[in-house]
Amino acid sequence: MSKLAIDGGRPVSDKKIPLVKPTFSRKDTDDITKILKSAYVRMGPYTKEFEEKFAAKVGAKYAYAVSNGTAALHCAYLSTLKPGDEVIAPAFTFIATISTVLYSNARPILVDVDPDTFLLDPEKVKEKITKKTRAIAPVHLFGNSCDMKALTEIAEDHDLLIINDCAQAHGTEYDNKDLGAWPNISCYSFYPTKTMTTGEGGIVTTDDAELNRLGSLIRSHGDDGRYHHIIFGLNYRITDIMSAIGLNQLSQLDQFLKKRRHNADVLLNGLKKIDGVTPQKITDKTNPSYSYFSVTLDPDIIHCSRDDFMKAMIAENIDCGVHYPASLTKQPIVEQLLKPKPCPVSEDLSRTIMSLPMHPYLTGDDLMKVVEGVEKVASFYTK
Repeated sequence: MSKLAIDGGRPVSDKKIPLVKPTFSRKDTDDITKILKSAYVRMGPYTKEFEEKFAAKVGAKYAYAVSNGTAALHCAYLSTLKPGDEVIAPAFTFIATISTVLYSNARPILVDVDPDTFLLDPEKVKEKITKKTRAIAPVHLFGNSCDMKALTEIAEDHDLLIINDCAQAHGTEYDNKDLGAWPNISCYSFYPTKTMTTGEGGIVTTDDAELNRLGSLIRSHGDDGRYHHIIFGLNYRITDIMSAIGLNQLSQLDQFLKKRRHNADVLLNGLKKIDGVTPQKITDKTNPSYSYFSVTLDPDIIHCSRDDFMKAMIAENIDCGVHYPASLTKQPIVEQLLKPKPCPVSEDLSRTIMSLPMHPYLTGDDLMKVVEGVEKVASFYTK
């Protein structure tokens, strides 16, 4: 057995293989230069074009762009919720999914996730519905779609809205339909680790003209004309510089997705022979986008902590990440304000999950090295 690099052995890769790799083009530089020379750097014509093309790409009637993914969620909630409403959300997600509910004067209700898909469990959603429930907030984690058929049926049975958190699901399809075209509203992030990036940035898609109108007002101080405010809003405007980058990224999205799906196939094939390392299960009827490629470690087989496993991987020059190291039920502010009931699957996931490199610029050799690194470290800790 090869000696682990962390113990002085030779790393499986001679160069670092990064977890993510956002890349920009010469056209980005040219477009940004053009915008700077025009002196029109705020939200303008590039944003309008970006909104129209993004909506068309996902198959939605409307889209409005905002400053970041958190702003997308906040605008979506503010345009749909009333004070005191409840929103059912997964306990295993980034905190913005629920912090924006609270900042909309509503209350998030946390439910556990499926241990294999890491996504909202429809049966547990049913258990949490009350007279105050207004919406379900599915989080399509790592580019894997929730069971939209089951969730849509629940929403229809109880007259609820679905507010999709698609921050990691650019291009993800469920039942041959892009998540951005599913009712009622879908929210995206363009943070640098996402499949598409504008640096920061976000966008909201919907087929509902009124939700689009309200969200567009909310993102810009509630004004329908210069200094004419018809509702209270915020400054969540995106810039034309970000939108120009977004247009260029959108033009490459199909290529990004093709490469990510290919990379995932290679990793899945390589990892299936390694005991104790289990990739996220893809939901039936889903064509995933693989925003991240996450696995869980079985502590009954691999006799080390997730963090020690990652340290060994990083020493092999294979970058790793954790999404997320604590479930929402274990976040201090959530415990303090919401006093949630335990969600054992989510809490266990936070201790065993890790992400491996996933981006369009991984070479065939990079992918082989990632698999080799996992096998080397897993073999050492299963002896």
